[in-house]
Amino acid sequence: MLPTVAFDDDALLILDQTKLPNEEQVLPLKTKEEVYHAIKTLQVRGAPAIGVAAAFGLYLAVKDMKTDDYQEFMACLRRARDYLASARPTAVNLSWALKRMEKAVTGSPVRQVEQVKQILRQEAESIRREDVECCRAIGEHGLTLLRPGMGILTHCNAGRLAAIEYGTATAPIYLGQEQGYGFHIYADETRPLLQGARLTAYELQQAGVDVTLICDNMASAVMQQGWVQAVLVGCDRVAANGDTANKVGTSGLAVLAKNYGIPFYVCAPSSTIDLACEDGSQIIIEERPAEEVTKLWYQQPMAPEGIAVYNPSFDVTGHELVTAFITEYGILHPPFAKLHCKEDKNDSIR
Repeated sequence: MLPTVAFDDDALLILDQTKLPNEEQVLPLKTKEEVYHAIKTLQVRGAPAIGVAAAFGLYLAVKDMKTDDYQEFMACLRRARDYLASARPTAVNLSWALKRMEKAVTGSPVRQVEQVKQILRQEAESIRREDVECCRAIGEHGLTLLRPGMGILTHCNAGRLAAIEYGTATAPIYLGQEQGYGFHIYADETRPLLQGARLTAYELQQAGVDVTLICDNMASAVMQQGWVQAVLVGCDRVAANGDTANKVGTSGLAVLAKNYGIPFYVCAPSSTIDLACEDGSQIIIEERPAEEVTKLWYQQPMAPEGIAVYNPSFDVTGHELVTAFITEYGILHPPFAKLHCKEDKNDSIR
């Protein structure tokens, strides 16, 4: 499989996920407007991947700027930061990566613009590299909670296509595959954009994982049959109390898992935990076009013309429904107090 996000000297290279599974097309993005469009239209998606894309997008926004004036440069940088951050409001990794990029500059004594550009390039590369390390660590910690032969249900795509390698929710699955665990995965198709069918089923099948695709409303049936022993999902934002925003349908899965006594694990890099957000009521939920529900994927419209449509991209799962959070630092339980991450290495999360 081609890399989800890569970079050469002139362009951010992304695998266009709107074309999958039928076509693997790499798009070269050379401007902040192209990066914004790719994030907004889900050509690149998944919290870790859009964080990496935004970091390189910010570098692209200023790399060819012709000025020696540091203040003028910083004003341009901050406008680009705000513009990219507006592409998708729910995913905290987007704003986290952009703030980290800015802090790499403001925390440096360097004021020569060309050198500052190199600081931005290096920081974006660091974010990309650290994502690989983070996701593998999530996989290693997650694998300690699982047993060979388990049936695992996952929702949407929190896999390699949502990150750089391994993914978050799929990281324990991939490491288990390497070690012969013999997991059987049930992938929700994930209406209305079918990220489970188009992306998760695709990447797991390519990796040789035993995967079965199910419609979203079949989750209860496979749980009732005793075929699922764990649910693994990713997330786009976690509040300080543990309330979790993820692809719409996740909260319903959590309710089902609790009913059937099945552990429900959220796989989350620490950058996804937003300590400034007290609880799920403060998470902005992105709403998407009605056409995704009524027309997309169909040869003809499948709903009456003019019908009202509610199409939230995410829902919030209450912390009380989450068995545990699997992070790069281990298995954690909310509420979260402090965050050990790149910005402050003296902090810790608990």
